[in-house]
This record gives sequence, C-alpha cells and structure tokens, in this order.
Amino acid sequence: MQKIKNKYDIVGSDAALARALETAVAIAPTDLTALITGESGVGKEAIPRIIHDNSRRRNGRFLAVNCGAIPEGTVNAELFGHEKGAFTGAIGERKGYFEEADGGTLFLDEIGELPKDTQALLLRVLQNGEFIKVGSSKVEKTDVRVIAATNVDLAYAVATGKFREDLYYRLNAIRIKMPALRERKDDIYLLFRKFTSDFSEKYNLCKVSLTHEAITALSAYRWPGNVRQLKNIAETVTALESRPATPTSERVELDLKTLKKYLPDEQDSLIPAVSGPAQSSLPDSDKQMIIKAILDLKQDVDRLKQMVAGGAATPQPAALESGADRFEPEEQLPEEQLPEDTTIRKASDDLIEKVLAKYNGKVKPAAAELGISERTIYRKLAKKKE
Repeated sequence: MQKIKNKYDIVGSDAALARALETAVAIAPTDLTALITGESGVGKEAIPRIIHDNSRRRNGRFLAVNCGAIPEGTVNAELFGHEKGAFTGAIGERKGYFEEADGGTLFLDEIGELPKDTQALLLRVLQNGEFIKVGSSKVEKTDVRVIAATNVDLAYAVATGKFREDLYYRLNAIRIKMPALRERKDDIYLLFRKFTSDFSEKYNLCKVSLTHEAITALSAYRWPGNVRQLKNIAETVTALESRPATPTSERVELDLKTLKKYLPDEQDSLIPAVSGPAQSSLPDSDKQMIIKAILDLKQDVDRLKQMVAGGAATPQPAALESGADRFEPEEQLPEEQLPEDTTIRKASDDLIEKVLAKYNGKVKPAAAELGISERTIYRKLAKKKE
C-alpha cells in the first residue's frame, strides 16, 4: 500500500485512510460503480484516479466532472451532449462527457447537486449504457465506468425527496469513506511538513518546523476545510514566516504564538466539530442538517413576525410546506422592509463574503471552508448582482 501512497502523493498512516485505499485497489479490476463519501477537502479525488489506473480501462480516458459547478440549465448537455440548434447558443453538435469517456472512467464529483431530471437520465445510462443528446431522438450507447463522490448525506437527500432512491442504490454498489482530517490526528503534522517542504523546495525557502506546543495546537484544531485547508495554511505560513535558504540556514522553527496567527478562529465556522464520540452520537452530516433546519425555521419565524407587525396578510398553511415549495417571505415583502442588520440571511451573506475575501474571491476553497457547495456561493453572488 505504501507504493500506492507514493505514486499518488498520499501522506498518512491512519487506519481508515488505509481501508479506503485498499478498497479502491481491490475493486479496480471490476466494473462496479463506486460512491466515495466524505467532507469537502478530504482528498476524495485521489480514489477514482487510483481505481482507473488499476483497472482494465487504464488505457481509456479518465474524465472528472464537478456536477456542482455546472449551471442547472446546461448540465444535461454537458453530460450527454447536444445537437445543433438544441437551444440558444448551440451553434453546432457537441459530445457530452459520457460520449467522450467511452471505454474509460467518468468521475462525477458532488453528484448530490444534480437536478432530479438529470438523475433520471443518469440512472438510465448506468443501467444499460443508453443516453440521448439534448435536441435529439436517437438513442446512443456508451461503455463508461462511473465513480461518484459526495460530501452530503445522500440517504438523507433520498428521505427528503431531493435524490432518487433507485439512483442512490445503483451508485452505492461499493462505498468508500474518506475520513475527515480531524479524525487523523497523527497525520496532521506529517501533512503539514510535506506541504511546507514542497513549497519551500519550489521557492528555495527554508523548511518550516514547529515546536512541540505548536504541533499540539495544530493537531487539536478542527480543520473544517480538511486537507485542502491545511495545505493552504501550510503554504501561507511558509511564504510569510520562512526566509531564503542558504548553506548555513535551511530550517525555521515556529512557536505556538506564531502558528496561532494563521489558524482561523473556530468561532467563525458555521458548524462546530465534535472531537470524540463521547460528546455526541450523531455523525457530522446529521448535525449539519439539524442545525440548518433550525436556522431555516428561525428565519421563517422571524420573517413571519415581521409580516404580522407590518400588517401583511397571513399566508395559507399550504404555503408553508417544506421542500422546494416552502414559503419564502422575501417574495411577499420587499427586502428593504426586513430588519436587514439582524437577519440570519444577512449574517450568512456576510460570512460568505468574509471567507471569499480571505481566499481572494476564489469560490472553491471558500466553499470548502464553509462546508457548502460552490453552486450555493455562485447563486448568492448572482442574486447580489441583481
């Protein structure tokens, strides 16, 4: 297994990580569909590459698609292709990812973000390899192995009607769970040293090490953005605290006080982490869903109170149903009449803006730290421009 780690630049001796890698290698020679689960930033993208490279499809194409980054209106055309004139802007015929990856492997990341109609089309191609391009009536065939990944609880999405049950079971033939970084305590400093070493070698800087107290703090931090966040911080620390390497100076040791300047305040995070099973028996995904539901409910109640205080008509019970048709007060009451400085919505928007500024406007790392999809941030930004 060390050979696999070296080849794919994977660092760590955690048992859960080892099980994930062993499973990937074991199922590689088959054509079983695999579902990779785990929080954003844990390194799920390495698993499909391992599976492909060790399969009989290794000489075929490997394509990775971020489903959460594709606009909902074009996702079908992206995946299955389109005919000329199928929609505005379709100036010619285009192959989709399933056609491009014929004979190879297609990695669908953030599969939980796919619209329901696309899920039905995906189920069909998984079952019999058939698909139809947008704007066409011709059934086409493809031979593609699909590997999917998600950072949301698909079982919960099925229960709430947001994800097809039949597709869930079709994808979930083999599940590979990537552990969160906070569950790999012994690997945290190993990863930090790797990232600082790689960065220092690239820019001819002194390598960075930490005092014992700093290592303890590094390992105790909850790392909501997981390995991706650790890498960003390690590179930032090296860039700002190291110095050009010389024959007499090749290493810089940082103390706890210096390191703490680069560890974000844990209170800035949306969801608190749980350090051990004694504190809670719920998995993180369930806690996130519960907290989000509480926040949504409080937001609706606050707005209803504001409507009543303003003399607005009370909505009928049918308008308060859950899901996509849930009552949204902003459609009934102008935004300027809401107590903007106290709404949870504004607090959420402010937090998103704060994290985006932290990453210089880069959506992907911001979404990872916030624990939300990139599409959610793009929707917020688009709404702000309106």
